[in-house]
Amino acid sequence: MMNLTDIRSVAFKWRGGLWTVLYLIILLLAKPTREGIFFGLIFVIAGQMVRCWAAGSIGLYRGVEVKASKLVTWGPYAFVRNPLYLGNGLIGFGWAIMAGGWSVSLFVTSFVIIYCFLIIPYEEAFLENKFGDSYLRYKARTGALLIRRWPKKDEISGPFSLEVLLKSEKHSIYVTLVGTILLITRLWW
Repeated sequence: MMNLTDIRSVAFKWRGGLWTVLYLIILLLAKPTREGIFFGLIFVIAGQMVRCWAAGSIGLYRGVEVKASKLVTWGPYAFVRNPLYLGNGLIGFGWAIMAGGWSVSLFVTSFVIIYCFLIIPYEEAFLENKFGDSYLRYKARTGALLIRRWPKKDEISGPFSLEVLLKSEKHSIYVTLVGTILLITRLWW
């Protein structure tokens, strides 16, 4: 029988697939309005911008195993510990607003279960084990998905790689663009 750590490990490995299934359910339930599309797009664009900033701020990205070569605490990571997942949340929330109906409730509930109870605790256990007290101090001052305190300017500045961003985030940008376009087309079918 699987324990909670095993379930979290599986959720981490399959996070892209879980995200895809959630999106497809929202797409099938979608009953968009023009107003919903407009307001949802604001969240989708904001979420993708957060993801781009976060992806360019880390040197190692993507994979089915948790890994980290260094503890990144600058850029968007100075505001929240999980800006890539915050970006996902904003994109998904935007899609749910665009879809209308029960989609917002479905998305928020699913996001909390998948990310807040499964994926984030799994990753954070790895980071705590690898970086010890440095990670615990960072965790104490920085919220997981919500800003706990406004960081100082020197805490925000740090390396940013356009090369890493373009290499690692290309797939996410395409998925966001295609997913958004498909939801908009639900106005007519």
